[in-house]
Parts: sequence; structure tokens; C-alpha cells
Amino acid sequence: MTEITNWFQSNLLTLNLNKTIFLQFLTKKNKEIKIQIVASNSVNTNINSTKFLGLNINCTLSWSDHIAALTSKLNKACYAIRAVKSFMSLDVLRTVYFAYVHSVIFYGIIFWGNSLLSANIFKIKKRIIRIITNTGKRESCRQLFKQLQILPLPSHYIYSLLVFVNKNKELFMSNSEIHNINTQYKHNLHLPSTHLTLIQKEVLYSGSKIFSHLPLCIEAHSNDPKRFKTKLKLPNRAHLL
Repeated sequence: MTEITNWFQSNLLTLNLNKTIFLQFLTKKNKEIKIQIVASNSVNTNINSTKFLGLNINCTLSWSDHIAALTSKLNKACYAIRAVKSFMSLDVLRTVYFAYVHSVIFYGIIFWGNSLLSANIFKIKKRIIRIITNTGKRESCRQLFKQLQILPLPSHYIYSLLVFVNKNKELFMSNSEIHNINTQYKHNLHLPSTHLTLIQKEVLYSGSKIFSHLPLCIEAHSNDPKRFKTKLKLPNRAHLL
């Protein structure tokens, strides 16, 4: 912090310590280390969660804070859609869904989409779909999603993750870049070595694993982003459903 403060001063800049936080990332097995960051006679104590670029992050990366915030937003959207559904056609309601529900869920889903707590978001999404289609709460949503051409949450997560991997290939390495062994998996993306479940759920690991299991008829179009997205969304996308 001293070096950072000195750099700011040398470049005629000021670090706003009132907006600077210290967040210590931990696994469940680790214990928090009591640390105070002191700079310019100001003390920054450790906090357990913060909002960063629209994502609510906590010290264990459980995404509980972020999903709680999403739940609040989506419940409000659910109420609003229920209030206006009798005045709007199905097509208009679908447009409202993409404006007030899809846009909220889509943001950052590659980070929190495989959290166990994401099931709570999926429940709200299904409730909204039933409201739009005027169906009972016990009726299956599987056909309703297909009817509205809206992906279920798990499929939405997989789709977004695959698009991200395909767009950012430079962040990933293939097995052939790691070793020279000629195996049938040499062109697959290399899985980072880890035993932590937390790491296995993050973008680089999950993205590598899922992308390597893509059918060849889809992976063959990876150099054409638009066609790649189209192939992923084809009606026979059994791998996403």
C-alpha cells in the first residue's frame, strides 16, 4: 500500500482511501488472518464482501451475496410482469422478459451460474415463465422454455460459458501445448491441475472441460463466432438441454 500510495503521488494522482477496501479470500478450511492495511494514516480493515464491477463478491466466493441481490431484483421483475400480463400479448411479454429478467441473469452468469445457490434463480425464472404463459405452478416448464425459445438457467450458463471460451481462446491452452504425447485428446483444452472444488467450478476449468466435450459438428464452426452461436442454439441442442 505504501508503494501504491507513492506511485499515485509521483503521478499527481490521489488514491481515495474511503473507497478502498481489503478483502481476504479464503477456502472454508482456512481461517481468516487479522490484518490491517495502513496508508496515509488511514486504516483499511478486512471486510467479508463487496461489490465489484456489478458482481457481489464475498471472501469465500460462494456467490451467496450476489445471488441474494439477484433474487431481490428478479422478484420485483416477477411482480411487475404479473401486474401487466393481462394487458400484453405473449410476444410483448417475451420482450419484457428479455429486458427485465434475461439482462439481469445474463450478466456475469459464467462466474456464478454453476453455484448450488443458482437453483434459487432457476426457480424464479420458471415462475416467471409460468406467469408469461399463464400456466399452473405444478406444470413442467420444459416445453414452455422451448415454446418461448428461452434457455433454462443451466443451459443459459453452458451457452454463455462456451461463447466466452470461444471468444477468448488465448486464455486457454490445449493438451498439445502442454505435452507432445500423441493421444486422441491432444486437441482438447487442458484442464488446470487442482483438487479444490472451488477452482473446478471457476471459468477456466469449467470452460475447458465443457468446450472439450462439444460435438465436432459445433466445434468445427468455432472460427465463425456468429455461426458458432447459431449452432449452439439449434432446436436439437440436446447437449444444452
